Amino acid sequence: MVSSVYIRPLLALLVIAAIAGITVVVLRSGPRESEPLRSASQQLPQNIDVALKKARFQEIQDGLVVWELVAESVNYDKGEDRANLSNIRMEFQRNRSHGAVTVTADNGEFSSEAKIVRLNGHVHVITEDGASFKTDSIVYTGATAKFSTADPVIFRQQRLQLNAVGMDLNIKNQKSHFLSLVDASIISK
Repeated sequence: MVSSVYIRPLLALLVIAAIAGITVVVLRSGPRESEPLRSASQQLPQNIDVALKKARFQEIQDGLVVWELVAESVNYDKGEDRANLSNIRMEFQRNRSHGAVTVTADNGEFSSEAKIVRLNGHVHVITEDGASFKTDSIVYTGATAKFSTADPVIFRQQRLQLNAVGMDLNIKNQKSHFLSLVDASIISK
């Protein structure tokens, strides 16, 4: 039989050995980082206050969504009231007299105070009834609910194709006004 004089030191030694073993296992299986983590504020450029992925903006009037804009990434500068957007899809809801309108673009800029959305890079506007506009850049002004561009525009609907430089498009009535002479063609099927 083991003397009680040896039991306490033996138990203390076993407890210390168990703690040391657990510590070694935790340290070995913990995360290994080749470089230290940087804080979020160190990762953002100095003029950017917030960076978001898959952000959604909406304009609501009288309790109804007028349009919704979804961007793959957003960098917001609070001082300039400007959100820089990429990979954009903007959808205007159907109204009483006209169908929905969808706009896509590579990049853009949104000012919530001025209610202005500037889109550029492969801008494509499609109406629910099949009209299609392609241009390099376009500006949506919320106060007038109009898109405007001074760039070349290609309009297409069914077999009709129009080429012009400059255009205004009223979202509410979906009427467009071309700002230059129009070159029109009928495309055969």
